[in-house]
Amino acid sequence: MELPAHRVRIVALAATTAALALAGCSAPADDPASEIVRTTTRIAGAAVVGIERDTTTACALPSPTDPGLPAGSTHGVIHTAGVSEVPNDPQRIVVLDAASLDAVCALGLWERVVGVGIAPDERPEYLGTGVSEIPAIGSAGSPDLAAIEQARPDLIVGAAADTGLYDSLSSVAPTVVVGSDQVFWRQQFERVGESLGRSEAARRVLEEYSLAASELGRELTSSQTQASLVRFTGDGPTIDGTASFPGQVLADLGAARPAPQRFGVEDGRAYRPLDTEDPSPADGDVIFVRFDGPDGLDRGTEYMKRDEWLDLGAVTDNRLFSVSDEVWSTPGPVAAHAVLTDLRDSLNGYSN
Repeated sequence: MELPAHRVRIVALAATTAALALAGCSAPADDPASEIVRTTTRIAGAAVVGIERDTTTACALPSPTDPGLPAGSTHGVIHTAGVSEVPNDPQRIVVLDAASLDAVCALGLWERVVGVGIAPDERPEYLGTGVSEIPAIGSAGSPDLAAIEQARPDLIVGAAADTGLYDSLSSVAPTVVVGSDQVFWRQQFERVGESLGRSEAARRVLEEYSLAASELGRELTSSQTQASLVRFTGDGPTIDGTASFPGQVLADLGAARPAPQRFGVEDGRAYRPLDTEDPSPADGDVIFVRFDGPDGLDRGTEYMKRDEWLDLGAVTDNRLFSVSDEVWSTPGPVAAHAVLTDLRDSLNGYSN
């Protein structure tokens, strides 16, 4: 059944989601695409993946500081805005954006976050309900300096900040700017770990994620599936290349990509526009679509009604899935694990 418009928006934008239950079918057991994802929740014909995501253990338990970093002292961190001397074991952390909050969550220190640059109703729901209780300190691009001062942080971490903003933040507390290009999400996470005095813990998190991805890839025989990634924004549709965050997760899984989407390794481009008249570069064995906010949802649902889209092989084969933009577009290890959960039940699935 099709959801009412207001419910479609909620499902498309929320990340309180988990893998859908698999149901048996009559296809042979050795058929790599023999599972059916059964759901009556659809957006423009795409089955919505991850409606009941379990977020109770999304954030890790607190990780230990690196050996050799004495309590009460500091260490230097080189980052995109300069060099900062930060506490070895920060106790009051201000986080400016969702990716940095994901990183702090992955290292188990989210309960030390005393301010976040995201409105309460826009917090990443896939990180669990606890993050919604953290006080807001404005937005990532325009943080409230007075609110940050009142939070009394001993460390500020963010993906990006211009020179003027960085200088203002640094006058309040040591500030580390880790970078915002999703192509380098692993390095950015490691830099957050270094700023928290937890470089070794960050490396372990990435190692555990890589192992989980490779194991799932073998389980799904993922190399036999060409997975397409399409994102609808207010400016129009795009396709993700191999260097994008979800493209890298698919590569870690060992999944193949359609030929038109095998870009990004040489030029570092995360995505390219999709021709509004010719959606053929979006086709694959399976298509994953996501929507960037209400405008993206409006543009996407209209685009997906076109005959040219409806004629794509994956669409006619009922292998079209809608995934959370919040999860699939937030470059961090917790989100990466959530993407794997979504892929477990859909990479080889049918959406009927």
